[in-house]
Amino acid sequence: MKLRSLIVMSLAGATLFAQETPAPPKKKGPGGPRIVRPGVNTPGVKRGMDTIKPVAEVSIPGVPDWQAVTPDALWVSNGPKNTVHRIDAKTNAAIAVEVGTRPCSGLAVGFGSLWVPLCGARGTGEGKGLARVDLKTNKVIATIPIGPADSEGGVTVSKDAVWIVSDAKGVLTRIDPKTNKMKAEVTVPAGSVAAYYSEGAVWVTANKSGKLVKVDAKKNTVLKEIEVGPQPRFLTAGGGSVWTVNQGDGTVTRVDAKTDAVIAKIEAGIPGGGGEVAFGEGGVWVTVFDLPITFIDAKTNTVTKQWTGPGGDAIRVGHGSVWLSNLRQQNVWRIDTKGL
Repeated sequence: MKLRSLIVMSLAGATLFAQETPAPPKKKGPGGPRIVRPGVNTPGVKRGMDTIKPVAEVSIPGVPDWQAVTPDALWVSNGPKNTVHRIDAKTNAAIAVEVGTRPCSGLAVGFGSLWVPLCGARGTGEGKGLARVDLKTNKVIATIPIGPADSEGGVTVSKDAVWIVSDAKGVLTRIDPKTNKMKAEVTVPAGSVAAYYSEGAVWVTANKSGKLVKVDAKKNTVLKEIEVGPQPRFLTAGGGSVWTVNQGDGTVTRVDAKTDAVIAKIEAGIPGGGGEVAFGEGGVWVTVFDLPITFIDAKTNTVTKQWTGPGGDAIRVGHGSVWLSNLRQQNVWRIDTKGL
């Protein structure tokens, strides 16, 4: 998600086992060089964002960013406002919930709660931690003094724990939801950023080393480190696989969650910072600026649809819809998946 939102706003402005893409070109602009995202060149794949007609456009003044789906709502973070917003899945009405200083680094749902990493005040980090919001009352019931290592990371929940990369030196922290306290720390590669639970393991992207790290969720031990591509950051799971977005070359890597084998490295043409990824409706959905929606078919491991134009920064699938945080436009689009 993100190149971190506010930094971005200050600037004006599929093949299997493919070879590593060369460094993406840069284009000069008022804010200095920026990466040009080429997207894919497959005929019939690209289309404009103006061809999408959302079923709802929810105004979120500020910086609508990270998302999480619950049985009756979609939640969206808003860093500058120190809030998360609950969008009702039936009415599309939004309410704001104050959570603490600068929510960042993803959202996760589990144990009747929404878990919100807080980056704290800029410069000092004061207020850094992890807020727990009760899904019934929409109120913060605990703030745990364990914050994210990176503003562009991710928090996740397993069957009996909450997990977050809490130190850039390489610490994955396990939190007991019964006590809201740290239960264990697992050493992971330095520069690790995001975590995602699937198939009995916590999967961690090691951005600096280009690896996907598999951690046993019961024993709190690293099982394997898998080479996936340059600068992996955001990840998701689905279709029996874990998927990583590799910011260094704009590819998406698919890893079998049971065998740990790399199944495919998919050319998506989305290099550079920022973005997010989600699984649902038969495939993987990726968002970055300039290419707000890219869809990868899980059956063929190829990009079959890609939209160009303004919008994007975070994405989720739920309630029969694709939800897109349009950071610069200060809104969230709800898009019927049948119309895409």
